[in-house]
Amino acid sequence: MQPPVAAVIEAHGTLERLVAGVTDQQLAEASALPGWSRGHVLAHLTDNARMFARLAEHALRGDLVAAYDGGVDERNAIIEATAGRSAAEHRAELAAHSARLEAAWARADDEDWKRSVTFRNADLAATVWARWREAWIHMVDLDLGVRPDDWPEGLATHAIAFLLGRLPAGTRVYAEDVRRQWSVGGRPGTVVTGRVRDLAAWLAGRTPAVSPVAAHGLPALGPWPPHPPQRQNRT
Repeated sequence: MQPPVAAVIEAHGTLERLVAGVTDQQLAEASALPGWSRGHVLAHLTDNARMFARLAEHALRGDLVAAYDGGVDERNAIIEATAGRSAAEHRAELAAHSARLEAAWARADDEDWKRSVTFRNADLAATVWARWREAWIHMVDLDLGVRPDDWPEGLATHAIAFLLGRLPAGTRVYAEDVRRQWSVGGRPGTVVTGRVRDLAAWLAGRTPAVSPVAAHGLPALGPWPPHPPQRQNRT
């Protein structure tokens, strides 16, 4: 399956429009993520683009490099160091790194997407899907008007498949509006039903417009998918 480059570019455009009029004061205010200001969220989105661009540029040369040489500590330090930028600085850096990422992807051909990267021990194509998730999920976290109901249907179905491992074995997820289901391997157990975007939001730990339901209550969510990812059964 070809990675959704055009969809990510569209998401970048939506994000840039979302923050086009944001003020310094708004960026200093709390986001929907505990402990992070909107500036932290935007700093993360910007550096995430930089990181993926770096991986892509090296992969296209046949090089394998770490997402962050200093690991998660380096990632967190960059976010803390850049969260306090002015709104104008945030916009400029976001636009620059998003453009750099898109330019790197534009050089990839069908074989290049299979090149290995260290991010989640996957291939270059997987970073496109990851950036799609990052852009739309964190747009909700900015709390500037984008909600899970605004997510593209394809993003929602992808997010459900990606996050399915957060559910206990045997759980089945059914999106009634698109008549599609996913299941976690094991003896059949809980069935969770809802609209596709609501299911994706719930699995992502965000607030759905309408909570999904299950006969005996929603199951507790486990941690975000591990690195490297584990294969799940899906139907």
